[in-house]
Amino acid sequence: MSGNKKKLQYEEQIKNEVNQLLRRGLDNSAFTFCSITKVEISPDFSTAKLYWDTFDPSRRGDIAKAMDTSLGKIRSHLAKTLQVRHTPSLTAEYDSQFEDEQEIEKLLQSEKDKGKSF
Repeated sequence: MSGNKKKLQYEEQIKNEVNQLLRRGLDNSAFTFCSITKVEISPDFSTAKLYWDTFDPSRRGDIAKAMDTSLGKIRSHLAKTLQVRHTPSLTAEYDSQFEDEQEIEKLLQSEKDKGKSF
């Protein structure tokens, strides 16, 4: 149980550090309306997947490119700020959870409008 707690704390710490870096430390306008929504770290702590979202869907492509080119800088920043022996390698992925939830809500509402109940 304490291992899971450590993992969750580490994921939260990475999320907070990267969000601060996106707001203040990286000189890239693509990150203006971007934030890290979730971090998933592997069981051996060697890799971390950063999930990001944006308030401006039209900029997703620009943000994805900027994120991919900035992963090295982000990892370097984490190496300096996190107090760990090995900094995980990073990948980034768009977090589609919000759109997925909206789609499910639409489908449920559509079925409800047709008179079906769940």
